[in-house]
Amino acid sequence: MNRRDFLITTGALLKPGLLGAQPSEHGKPWYETMRRCGQTNFNERDPEVLDIAWWVDYWASLKLDAVLLSGGGIMAFYPTKILYHHKSAYLGSHDLFGDFTKAAKQRGIRVVARLDCNYAYEEAFKAHPEWFERLENGEPVRHNESPWLYKTCMYSPYFTEQMPAIIREINSMYDVDGFFTNGWPGTGRAPVCHCSECRGYGDARSPEYYQHHLDRVLEIWKLWDSTAKQKKWDSVYVGNLGGGIRAVTDVRKIAGVAGWFNADHQGRSGNTPIWDCAQQGRVAQSVMKGRTITNVTGSYSNSHPLWRHTSKSPQEATMWMAQTTASGMVPWYHWLGGAPEDHRWEKTGREFFQWIAANQTHFVNNESVANIGVVFSERTNGFYNAPGGSDTTEFLQGLYYALLEGRFLFDFVHENDLTPATLKKYAALLLPNVATLSDAQCSALRQYVTSGGSLLGTFETSRYTEWGVKRARPGLADLFGFEVTGDVQGPNGNSYYARIESPHAILQGLDGTKVLPGAEYRLPVTSDAGLVLSVVPPYPAFPPEMVYTKTPRTAEPAVILRERGASRLAWFPGDVDRSFWRSDNGDLSLLLRNTINWLLKERQPVTVQGDGMVEIFAWKTDPGYAIHLLNYTNPNMLRGWFRDTYPIGGQRVRIRLPHAGAMKEVRALRSGKVLQHRASGNTVEFLVPEVRDYEIAALTIA
Repeated sequence: MNRRDFLITTGALLKPGLLGAQPSEHGKPWYETMRRCGQTNFNERDPEVLDIAWWVDYWASLKLDAVLLSGGGIMAFYPTKILYHHKSAYLGSHDLFGDFTKAAKQRGIRVVARLDCNYAYEEAFKAHPEWFERLENGEPVRHNESPWLYKTCMYSPYFTEQMPAIIREINSMYDVDGFFTNGWPGTGRAPVCHCSECRGYGDARSPEYYQHHLDRVLEIWKLWDSTAKQKKWDSVYVGNLGGGIRAVTDVRKIAGVAGWFNADHQGRSGNTPIWDCAQQGRVAQSVMKGRTITNVTGSYSNSHPLWRHTSKSPQEATMWMAQTTASGMVPWYHWLGGAPEDHRWEKTGREFFQWIAANQTHFVNNESVANIGVVFSERTNGFYNAPGGSDTTEFLQGLYYALLEGRFLFDFVHENDLTPATLKKYAALLLPNVATLSDAQCSALRQYVTSGGSLLGTFETSRYTEWGVKRARPGLADLFGFEVTGDVQGPNGNSYYARIESPHAILQGLDGTKVLPGAEYRLPVTSDAGLVLSVVPPYPAFPPEMVYTKTPRTAEPAVILRERGASRLAWFPGDVDRSFWRSDNGDLSLLLRNTINWLLKERQPVTVQGDGMVEIFAWKTDPGYAIHLLNYTNPNMLRGWFRDTYPIGGQRVRIRLPHAGAMKEVRALRSGKVLQHRASGNTVEFLVPEVRDYEIAALTIA
């Protein structure tokens, strides 16, 4: 090893202070004030064909704060000296990464080096077989599409020695501002490896393995971040934390060591609802608490089937970026390959980013205005088996759908953040079959109710510990006032029905019937609460001669409603949320919406009345407030892509403010129009005349 290689490997060249940057604006790390981000993802041939000047011109036209460029890992796009760091076969005497970095910096764009730590070439495998994942039979794991690549093991020295060496080398050669790893750590289930290092870690579904994996993620994250900072105090390592409501890994723990949360949540396909991106924003906000979050919008066709070199529809890409900004994330626009032949994606990104830049002050959020918290549970995703083999996210998805139909403002609250400081702002907490809760979490929820908060729970909420061990009695049974009388019951042709036993506010709009659809699965319970809805057990759906009930009435409650002091409590023993998601039955949606309104005592900080399917975010901003309206009224709302826009008419907005009389202006940022407003007491009202795809009502306080 020569002196230069020694310095790179040990980091001696990069001691803090030798090459440190000056503090960013307001003394903050630069990424805390980043508002627009882009990425050019190189492929192996790009050193010969990529036009750097064209790319820098394009990114500059989007007014980017930062661009991500492929540096190394699987493949180096610069003249690396590190052994087994495979260089592009087309690199030759070029330095694609270095030249692109220099050109971007000259235009005032910061550069983050993209690395891929997940695979390496055969020469690395032959020299260091201990770096790689193994199948149960001992064979190395190869990439299924590019079998000449071998899967690296995150518990191996590849992550603690080779990757830090690459970071140090890039830091020593170029003026970069951070590092990003593609595809790692992710938020799904822990990888299963059978190498000699990993065989002793036990069952991959066990609590011990879960914790071991999380500990390793935190260890590596901190190592790579500290290595990045050896050159500049405000350099940063950022990992890949996409996954949205499907996440299993504890993203709150990771957020505790992350300066910047990136969700590589590039698009949707198949039967995925359009609000998938907004959900990702809510997950990230629940753990980052206002710190920097980015979300990647793939401008290419990341669908199934997949076409990575053709453009996504502009309507879909625009709505994805709109959800990104509405939910408080920073948009990151991405194209794969340096020599595009399809240029339709360029206009989409340019128009949206230029509009954001022109209205930047209204996208700097200080606090959500929502007064509803929806508890998001990664442990339920990881340690709970839903009946019928269904996806554990369907419970949350159904409640989310109902919340959108009811036009409620809400935040996600992470299951490990049920502290008084977090919960005090919420008038109600909603638990959509949060099946796994610890004793401490149950105690925190009891305290929340004691302090005046209202609570909704469904189905098997709290029936299991945080590790998925079934309790003899659900942890919140005492709070809601019920006892379980048997195991989960499923359908028998028909699912069960709910018979209306007495009038109640949760039944508003459900006139003209004695029975309502129940849920597909239910937990049979008893309660001394007044009977509002009773269970009619399932009975056959076929043949028609057999479609009748032999048990038209029972004393088993289909909902339990209580009032305790200032708090209201609602418990559905059935999976009404999941059943709504699966069936799209409007009665179930209305029942959920009415119940939430009852919990809130009809009090909401913002109401928006009008036609169409709309998701609403409302933020306190430096100028005042921003109310984001996302128009989901589209035949492709629940699957595929948006391919056209269906504008909706007037939306009447009413917001309660501490000092409504101080309102200076209300402006619709997409249309650019000033809106007439009326202030009365602590309330401001105005009409947004049209929402095409996305509109923001920006309220400026005098």
